[in-house]
Amino acid sequence: MKKDIHPENYRLVVFKDISIDYAFLTKSTAETKETIKWEDGNEYPLVKLEISHKSHPFYTGKMKLIDTAGRVDKFRSKYKKHLDKKGPAATEE
Repeated sequence: MKKDIHPENYRLVVFKDISIDYAFLTKSTAETKETIKWEDGNEYPLVKLEISHKSHPFYTGKMKLIDTAGRVDKFRSKYKKHLDKKGPAATEE
């Protein structure tokens, strides 16, 4: 094998699906500044996920709307200036 091509900072990391509050512990090189206390009492680096195999519609068989970042609110705030320029008639439905 070639030398110095593989990362050497493998460590135990907790990945947490924030949409359903599911977490699992595995080895990774993912960088993170957050930590979490795990079930064994030790503290591990934490990587937050928006979706995992426990919440993905392909694996669960259920369609579920996940709006973790407030996408609708982001859209409204982004285009609020545009709608304000057109006047109140543009905002009526």
